[in-house]
Amino acid sequence: SQDDFMVLDSSTRRNLELTSNMASGDKYGSLLWVLDNCKTSMGSRKLKDWIENPLIKHDKIISRQEAVASIRSDIILMNDLTDVLSKIYDLKRVSTRICNDSCSPKDMLMLSASTTGIKNIKNLTKNSKSSLIKELSNKIDVLDDIKQLIDASISFSAPISLKDGNVIKDGYDEDIDKLRNIAKNSQGILSKMEEDERERTKIKTLKIKYNKVFGYYIDITNSYADMVPDNYIRKQTLANSERYYTQELKQLETDVLTAEEKLISREKEVFQSVRQSVYDQIERILATADAVSEIDVLTSFAYTAYINSYCRPEITGSGEIELVESRHPVIELIDKNNEFIPNSCNLNNAGRHMQIITGPNMAGKSTYIRQIALITLMAQIGSFVPAKYAKISVVDRIFTRVGASDDLLTGRSTFMVEMSEVANILKNATKDSLIILDEVGRGTSTYDGMSIAWAVCEYIASAELLGAKTLFATHYHELTQLGQRNGIINLCIRAVEKDSGVIFLRKIEEGIVDKSYGIEVARLAGIPNNIIARAAEILQSLERKDHGEIIDSLLESNIYCAYSSDNAKLNENEENAIEIIKNLQVNSITPLDALNILNELKKNLGE
Repeated sequence: SQDDFMVLDSSTRRNLELTSNMASGDKYGSLLWVLDNCKTSMGSRKLKDWIENPLIKHDKIISRQEAVASIRSDIILMNDLTDVLSKIYDLKRVSTRICNDSCSPKDMLMLSASTTGIKNIKNLTKNSKSSLIKELSNKIDVLDDIKQLIDASISFSAPISLKDGNVIKDGYDEDIDKLRNIAKNSQGILSKMEEDERERTKIKTLKIKYNKVFGYYIDITNSYADMVPDNYIRKQTLANSERYYTQELKQLETDVLTAEEKLISREKEVFQSVRQSVYDQIERILATADAVSEIDVLTSFAYTAYINSYCRPEITGSGEIELVESRHPVIELIDKNNEFIPNSCNLNNAGRHMQIITGPNMAGKSTYIRQIALITLMAQIGSFVPAKYAKISVVDRIFTRVGASDDLLTGRSTFMVEMSEVANILKNATKDSLIILDEVGRGTSTYDGMSIAWAVCEYIASAELLGAKTLFATHYHELTQLGQRNGIINLCIRAVEKDSGVIFLRKIEEGIVDKSYGIEVARLAGIPNNIIARAAEILQSLERKDHGEIIDSLLESNIYCAYSSDNAKLNENEENAIEIIKNLQVNSITPLDALNILNELKKNLGE
């Protein structure tokens, strides 16, 4: 029933990139992309459905987990299932076409071919230790009677379209065999009739001929006129011969000239009869297809866990989310050139249900909070998760407020969209929900935004008002003062400042960071150095004096001097790189030397 599944709103589906990435809308870079190692199209669709409808019933989650574990622990079984599943066609789509006139002979052959794989899957799973897999195995119907019907009636080389003929096998329908014989052997049949008539009448010159005016006729020379049988009907008299026809010849003429048309028509009738017989069993086919697609998803989970070193999460109802060295399932696969830094998480209802996370821009705060949400969702669809250890209490909803976007069609600003999403969370979340908040309040003035963020934190953190498990990433460092209240923990991601720039450690730890390093991120993004230098100068002034005084002095300052090239200071590595290039003897180095020098410069400049 619907009560067995978690409701995910459109914002959460989009922000967590469950089935498509936000940049292009493609499957690549989504959770579906990571988990989809299914071998059938119907399995991939079933997986998408599971991701969009996570379970909230403890026993059903455990049942799926046990099924995945039983396959994951038996590599031979996992490989055998993978191999067999790859030979099964999309039975659900085939069934849909069988239900209407778009069904083709190829659909029937795909259904028949799939039954071999279906039988193998049933044999591989019937003795499983998993109760779910046993249940699915019992639901699988090997469809022997349907296979026998199709194999007896449909030619293995049947074309896609019925109009092309040669659909029904020889020997299945007497009328088709007769018409096919006439269509293929009309000349032989006429020659045999001519020979039989010559033998019967003893007229040696008797011939069966054809022209466009009279069609087929029997030609007899005048010298044998007295031997013409009574059943011969005169058609035309010539100088040296007479032309006749018989009822038998007339019927044969009709058969020969219309054989192809009648053959196609009869094949359509017989094919539709076979289709109807299969259609009458469509519920059996669909039930089998559904069971096979579920086994496909469970096998995909097992294989994904195997190749990516996932662990089986412990599912509880105690209200905690404990992860040891967890990883973002998507980013660790996309960015294989850089080792993903794992992070742990400890959320519970005993004093740690809200975590406020501060740290520099680009340090990994957003990655971390989405990672926790994705791992929780993965656990509740029955999948293993990217962590060394995981204990996850079932949540009833996952809410996210991430990113910035406006809605021009309805006239809503970026801030209005943000506030609408926050309002939805506050109205619908419970103490058993997981809430992910990223930069709440940044779409308006600093004090307005911070005030709203503070009030939202207070409300969610209060066990009496809500008390939901929450991860809140922010640059409002004043919010860290809430860490003095019960249930709120401050976490941070630190950075190390060096002459060459800032190094982000990407490691979550308890504590507070009061610098965002926004100017360093601007430098990395390619903002010109003279503007970076001016921004740093303004920042220092803002940090030293009253804001009002600073604004006045900034307005009075000489803009030309502020942005002159002298103010565009280079760091030590940049200056060294320019010096190396200046002293480079281009005509005396090899192409390989040039590549090595270029590579070294990139490394020194931080690429």
